[in-house]
Amino acid sequence: MVTLLRGILVLVLAPILTGLVSISAIIMVFIFRRSEAEIQVLPRTLGRVVAWLSGVSVSLTGSELLEPGVPYIFAANHQSQFDIFALQGYLGFDFRWLLKLELFKIPVFGKAMQLAGYIPVDRAHGRKALQSLDEAARRIAGGTSVAIFPEGTRSPDGRLGQFKAGAIVLAIKAGVPVVPVAIIGTHQVLPKGRLLVRPGRVEIRVGAPIATREYTVKQKQELAERLQGKVAELLGN
Repeated sequence: MVTLLRGILVLVLAPILTGLVSISAIIMVFIFRRSEAEIQVLPRTLGRVVAWLSGVSVSLTGSELLEPGVPYIFAANHQSQFDIFALQGYLGFDFRWLLKLELFKIPVFGKAMQLAGYIPVDRAHGRKALQSLDEAARRIAGGTSVAIFPEGTRSPDGRLGQFKAGAIVLAIKAGVPVVPVAIIGTHQVLPKGRLLVRPGRVEIRVGAPIATREYTVKQKQELAERLQGKVAELLGN
């Protein structure tokens, strides 16, 4: 019964807290003139609060492999919607999300994401999609770290899915190291298709960065397979 009540509480509070964080971000920028980097405390705090409310403990290993100040593309497996809260709250590295363009059209939420420096990508086919990808690559090459889920969608059974080469093109275009990240335990906390979280333990394992400058766009599949293999190793597969 306690687990059920906790799950309902999180289901109700998570969107409310997200809305409050969005409003706070707008206020911090327009009234208190806080920078993009300074308002990152809001999504980090949101991730930790949601984990606490959910009864989920999160641990991190491998962060010593990262060099401060270097832009990275963090490529993680995607087991659950809870992956977002886990990475936001506990990765411990300043990064932005790479998100589909449509999300930036949501009132308040979209504006807050724009102010936070999140990067929109047009997932439609054609010239606009290529332009948005090039713009994202320029932002990353200019010093902005981002997090992506190369599988493209959540795993229905918790197993690692095939990495889509399209997501890897961004890393090659940006020319920055890509970091394999394994998230363990979120499928048990909130599997795909379930609304209520369950208490549990989540582990984030960070692997050694992989240099991308030696790859060309024609070698995107090769890099995708190498990256997927590294994430599989971190998962213990």
